[in-house]
Amino acid sequence: MAPDQGRVAGLATHDHLRSSAGYARTLEHTIQLDPGASGRGHGRAPMAAVKDHARAGGGHPIFAGVSGKNPEGQAFHARLGHAQTAILPQVSRKSGRWMGLVLMQKFLT
Repeated sequence: MAPDQGRVAGLATHDHLRSSAGYARTLEHTIQLDPGASGRGHGRAPMAAVKDHARAGGGHPIFAGVSGKNPEGQAFHARLGHAQTAILPQVSRKSGRWMGLVLMQKFLT
């Protein structure tokens, strides 16, 4: 969690990308920031904690699924060493429209 003036400004977590045994060391993470906290460095500490925890648990690659309409999120992950590996067009819906997903990957080990 990222505290900001006594409140939680962001959080991050991770889980397995898929449930089968072959993917046991392949992870996906999620990070969410309060809209007012974006661009103020609050995402770095939760991401570092998630990556440290994932690495300690034997994680090897970790993926981020970032909305194709979120260039700031893509830039954030790129600054943390993630590389774009795939674009999945029209895989989710938000506000009545189809949106793409950008997969970004980083190797932990």
